[in-house]
Amino acid sequence: MTDKNSSLQLGNSPGEEEEDLFDYFIERPGSLPGTLVIEQNAKPSQIVLIDYSTEKAVRVKNLTPDECATYLDTESVSWVDVVGLGSEETLTKLGRVFKLHPLVLEDVVNVPQRPKIEIYDDQVVAIAQMALLKENRAGFFLEQVSFVLGEHYLLTVQEEPERDAFDPVRDRIRYGKGKIRSLAADYLLYTLWDAIIEGYFPILEAYGESIEELEDEVVLNPTRNTLTKIYNVKRELLALRRAIWPQRDAINSLLRDETSLISSEVRIYLRDCYDRAVQIIDMLETYRELAAGLMDVYLSAVGNKMNEVMKTLTVISTIFIPLTFIAGIYGMNFNTQVSPYNMPELNWYLGYPLCLAAMLLTTGGFTLYFWRRGWFESSAIHPRK
Repeated sequence: MTDKNSSLQLGNSPGEEEEDLFDYFIERPGSLPGTLVIEQNAKPSQIVLIDYSTEKAVRVKNLTPDECATYLDTESVSWVDVVGLGSEETLTKLGRVFKLHPLVLEDVVNVPQRPKIEIYDDQVVAIAQMALLKENRAGFFLEQVSFVLGEHYLLTVQEEPERDAFDPVRDRIRYGKGKIRSLAADYLLYTLWDAIIEGYFPILEAYGESIEELEDEVVLNPTRNTLTKIYNVKRELLALRRAIWPQRDAINSLLRDETSLISSEVRIYLRDCYDRAVQIIDMLETYRELAAGLMDVYLSAVGNKMNEVMKTLTVISTIFIPLTFIAGIYGMNFNTQVSPYNMPELNWYLGYPLCLAAMLLTTGGFTLYFWRRGWFESSAIHPRK
């Protein structure tokens, strides 16, 4: 979607005003239903077709929408994979070739959409969110994947051409592994969606390791950067939850609703896909609770660290208070010749050493007392060796 921050101003020429008004309303809420909004930095659309049967599998790149139409009436299964949402003309032609409703095409192109299922007379439309782990395992990114299932074909539309989770499925089709080439297009839909669901597990594994590291950091050495890490983990887990939760509902809807395009055999496989989605949600909820608990542990650790500092300062102050008292008394300038009660210790031969000895004995006595009371024991948790 083009970023336009200019406001409407009076005094423009008629042509300029009409153009500005058109751009304004097409990109904001209230646009006409079925309006396609193409992102300015979207990659050009590329079409890759994989046509397969039990005997063979063919892969064709860089097809046009009209060339795809020749594969839709065959008995083989045609997987039309569209990567990139930057070519409005190509996407519009695909909508006409596959006879997509304008609102369906709008959901496919205007990303992101909430995962959902829509069943028509001769098509099943599914919207999913694919999560991919970044190469450095520092976070993830979400990408919308749209499915349009027909009797002998499956149309998929992806946002980015760089990566997806479908390479294992392509290899199974290419080498004829499993039963994918002996079943219809609905099994291909299940296989691709199952690959999307499976892609969440490595991400959760990475976040599980991050939470374990954060637990050690929170207890042993909490800093302000630790608080930022906890906050980021909580937000990212929330984003994952928003992506997977409606997908569970969408798969459940596909299981409940009756359609001839989903066979009874594939419904059994979809139940397994649903169970995996539920498992991911359970893991996410567990990690979110752990991340929320880390915040409480962080506050407790910071408070405990502050208590250690205050305890140390208190011990030092308590030891030096009597020393300050002694030094203050003997620092007063009394004249012993006026009265024998005016600090006779000032005239003692060993007065100064005795004063220092009294200070050392006082320090040692307080230190021994505090040690027996356990005040020098640290409450911090040390790492295991």
